[in-house]
Amino acid sequence: MLVVLGILAITDLVVGVSNDAVNFLNSAIGSKAVSFRTIMIVASLGVLVGALFSSGMMEIARSGIFVPAMFSFNDVMIIFLSVMIADIVLLDFYNSFGMPTSTTVSIIFELLGAAFCLALYKIYMSDGDLNTIGNYINTEKATQIVTSILLSVVLSFTLGSFVQYISRLIFTFQYEKRMKYIGSLFGGLAITAISFFILIKGLKGVSFISAYTHSWIKENQWIIIGGNFVFFTVLSQVLMTFFKVNILRVIIIIGTFALALAFAGNDLVNFIGVPIAAFNSYQIFSGSGVSGDVFMMGALADENIVAPFYFLVFAGLVMVITIWTSKKAKSVIETEVNLSRQDEGSERFSSNALSKSVVRSSVYMGQWLNYVLPKSIQLRIDKQFEKPELKGKKKKDEPAFDMIRAAVNLMVASILISIGTSLKLPLSTTYVTFMVAMGSSFADRAWDRESAVYRIAGVFNVIGGWFFTAIIAFISAFVIAFLLKVGEVFAFVGLLVALGIILYRSAKKYTKKEKEVQELLLLKREDIVTINEVINESRTQISSVIHSTNEIYSDVIDNLGLQDLGKLKDNKKALKKLEKEVDELKTNVYYFIKNLDETSVEASMFYIMILGYLQDMIQSLVLITQYSYNHIDNNHKQLKFNQIRDLKKVDNELMALFDKIEVIFKESTFDNISNLIEGKNELLDLVSTLIQKQIGRIRTVETSPKNSKLYFALLLETNDLIKATMSLLELFNEFNTHANSKVTKI
Repeated sequence: MLVVLGILAITDLVVGVSNDAVNFLNSAIGSKAVSFRTIMIVASLGVLVGALFSSGMMEIARSGIFVPAMFSFNDVMIIFLSVMIADIVLLDFYNSFGMPTSTTVSIIFELLGAAFCLALYKIYMSDGDLNTIGNYINTEKATQIVTSILLSVVLSFTLGSFVQYISRLIFTFQYEKRMKYIGSLFGGLAITAISFFILIKGLKGVSFISAYTHSWIKENQWIIIGGNFVFFTVLSQVLMTFFKVNILRVIIIIGTFALALAFAGNDLVNFIGVPIAAFNSYQIFSGSGVSGDVFMMGALADENIVAPFYFLVFAGLVMVITIWTSKKAKSVIETEVNLSRQDEGSERFSSNALSKSVVRSSVYMGQWLNYVLPKSIQLRIDKQFEKPELKGKKKKDEPAFDMIRAAVNLMVASILISIGTSLKLPLSTTYVTFMVAMGSSFADRAWDRESAVYRIAGVFNVIGGWFFTAIIAFISAFVIAFLLKVGEVFAFVGLLVALGIILYRSAKKYTKKEKEVQELLLLKREDIVTINEVINESRTQISSVIHSTNEIYSDVIDNLGLQDLGKLKDNKKALKKLEKEVDELKTNVYYFIKNLDETSVEASMFYIMILGYLQDMIQSLVLITQYSYNHIDNNHKQLKFNQIRDLKKVDNELMALFDKIEVIFKESTFDNISNLIEGKNELLDLVSTLIQKQIGRIRTVETSPKNSKLYFALLLETNDLIKATMSLLELFNEFNTHANSKVTKI
């Protein structure tokens, strides 16, 4: 079990850091204040230093949630193993969906769930009183965590919004000029907050700092803050005046280091605290000479137990490697940056009833404020929020938000976590950093009428996920602990095999998902300017949609003939993905058109019509799939052999057509389009002939109205699919010829 816990500790470090990296990388990456390489080096140094300072924080895994004296050595090992298995699965699940969650909450509720399970088991087996459960569990800690969730969410969002709003009123979006005069004050305030954060939160529990030093820092907090503010204000002015240093970059670099240090110094317990506690348990038990189910673990609560230094060094190195290499970490970071970005674009989350209600209420409140506030004040405020146009930069190269907001995010998060630590409130780093980022983006008017309903829905999804974390962590650890207690070695082996399968399938599924995302990005270029680029881009998109349409149509006809409901359901899923791709292209058309040069205005009309025909094709395919699925799902009579044969004949003709179209657009042999257009009537005549054939069947042998309804619907939608495809080819051929003639004239 110790060996397995060691392996699980490394795995948990990887999945945990992949999720928590967003806490300290979000502001620096989103603002692009410095290069990505610099950000990663600074964060790596912070993580490494924090890991070395974290030995004093490990007691929460040993005795913070359960009372060790009430459990035997065998019991605590079951608790620790249950926690690690549940934690890895839970965090990997969140990483796969790119959703940030709290590793602190997950580990706390997993410890609570596993300990609660064994406590109930022990009480039941000894015919004890359920009211004695409090002797086994530290329920006060769990209550504090739940309270801190609500406190973190409300307080962080509110304060982040307020500070960002005031900062924007002072500096505006064109902050460079004003930074010369009051930038040193802002720098002094921000760096003071962050440095104090390092003292209070980052170095909390560091083994080599004496209790006297800690008490001295707490007793002289205001003197330290005042001295630091004067010193850093003067230093900021000197750096700005004589060395022409952008003080905002300095704030962001220091803030990133501080949050990374605090993360590793305090959250490392969430990943390796449990395996180290298991190692400490074994050290205590090994010399006892007593059976593991009899030896009680009261000694585990000893506060003088310190984590081995080499464990901390190794953990720090694993975390640093994970930050640099984890694709899932980048996915989680992208979620938070996307929700807080300043500009518009495609939204990851769909709107829901709650987000619509919030936006509608905010609109009414805004109208009321406009009525109350004098017009002159409204105009002055609006002027402070005017955004400059960034010329010469491609959209993908622009920062998600500016350095003022990044600095505010780091400063406010540092202040809140410092205050929470001083007041002994268990504020979660994840909750604070996320909600501050959301509050500052809200105050910065990043959530306008175009995007607010989607951004707010995203925030609610993430917050809901936090509560989901606590519930699932508790239940999963409870169940695993029960299985290990009852099933012993068989359950141990079975759970490890199940864990391996889950992680393998998760990695495979994530790789497939990432491949789809990359394919979608290839279809969403926004840096297109000329007619030739429009033609080339349209060629790629048409080829992709034709390929998918060909596959899905053929599969639907085959699965309808075989009456395979499961595969028809898979066809519906594949079609939904195709619909999403084209819908993304339509969402992106505004930016596409905006970037075209003035001489390519006609290309805009061409591109819009191309998307229209692609959508028509997919709509026909959706109806064909839906009709087929409903027919089989309702257990109607199977289509007759002649009907399936005729549909397959149409499918073969369409497959040949789509294959030729795909080759033409892949190889850019557009001269062959004319030949395909000439065969248009042959295909349409074939469909028309089959419709007439079915009419004849109805008059003679056909006895099923449902079969006739389905058959006619499939043929009519196929007819529309052919027409939309041919119209697309005619349009492309005409535009390509026109574009080539213009080039020839030049």
